[in-house]
This record gives sequence, C-alpha cells and structure tokens, in this order.
Amino acid sequence: MPITDWPATERPREKLLAQGTQSLSDAELLAIFLRTGVRGRTAVDLARELLATFGSLRGLLQADLARFCLHPGLGPAKFAQLQAVLEMGRRHLWERLQRGDALTSPDDTRRFLLARLRDQPHEVFACLFLDTHHRVIAFEELFRGTIDSASVYPREVVKQALGYNAAALIIAHNHPSGVAEPSRADEALTRRLKEALALVDIRLLDHFVVGDGMTVSFAERGLL
Repeated sequence: MPITDWPATERPREKLLAQGTQSLSDAELLAIFLRTGVRGRTAVDLARELLATFGSLRGLLQADLARFCLHPGLGPAKFAQLQAVLEMGRRHLWERLQRGDALTSPDDTRRFLLARLRDQPHEVFACLFLDTHHRVIAFEELFRGTIDSASVYPREVVKQALGYNAAALIIAHNHPSGVAEPSRADEALTRRLKEALALVDIRLLDHFVVGDGMTVSFAERGLL
C-alpha cells in the first residue's frame, strides 16, 4: 500500500508536522529524506532496509559514495543531498556557537565538537579561538594523526592564537576508539600547551576529549 493511502497520523511527513521531529523513528525520518521508494516498496520500507544494511542511521551517514550507491534506490544525487544535509547541520551548530559565550554555552560547544570530530577515522587536534569575552573567533583543525605531546607543537598553537589575536583557547581532540577517557599523554599535552600559552598571556580554558557520543572536559574534571 502506498504511503498516500496510509492514515494521516501514520504518514511520516504529516506525523512530523503534527507531532514534531522527536516523534519519528529513524526509518520515518530517513523516509522523508528519500521521498520515494522503489518498485513494490514504500519509502519507509526502503528506509528500514537501508538501516538494516548499514547497521544504523549513523552507519548510513558515514558510508562513502561507492558503498552508498551499491544499494538499489540510492545514487550519487541522493549521496550529495545527504552530505549537504549533514553539512547544514554542522553549520547550524557553528552559528549557534558563534552567537554566544563558549563558556556559558557548554552544551552548544559539546554538540559542535561532537559533530566535527566524532566520526573522524583518525585523531584530530582542533582549537576554538576566543576573544576577551570568550566569544568564538574561529575553529581550526591543526594536527592529524596520533595526538600526543610529541606530535602537537605548542609553538604552532601559539602562532595561530596570536594570528587570530585570541585571548583564550578551548582545545579538543577525538579518540577514534570511541572511549573519551583522557590518557596520561593527553594530560601531559594539556600541561605543555597551558604553559606555552601562558607565556603570551593567552588562557587555556578547557580541553575536550571527544568519544563516541560523549565528551570529557578537563575543566570539569579539575585537570586544568
């Protein structure tokens, strides 16, 4: 039976408009994005198949072009649309973060860092550069690879901070393992960066370690 013949309360689009996005399942949300199904299967049927094939909504969102296009009903156009939706979400989070104080908007900061770093296949070290009122000036990914005190160069961090005329920094890096617990190397790196930044009167306000769906704050742990 086509979706148009379903009761209005069960159609994903009408359900979203009446009850909000939180009322929809992953399959229903994906069906709205897909818009149409394939022969003999509705968009909801196709969405459920995709979630089963890729393991989860996140698995589908992380799929590369080649794997994405292997499934009937998907192709480069749908892949491009999906990537555009993901990027709009990231930019929305960035705009929210820019409008406020990074310290008084910790949830926005966490959500932004999760969106940018959570799904990276390798370790990435990044900085949020802040002004004297702790408003965000810029975000930069500075180093990639194994993040430890030997591979992150404090002089480069200081150089970038001075280039932005930043008064303070929030640094972050991800753990591709998914475990956000800071390591001894993370603690040593934080001390080195804090000392280097202090020499030029720039404060290190926090260091976030990003795992799979969670972040750990050094400031909250009393490690700064």
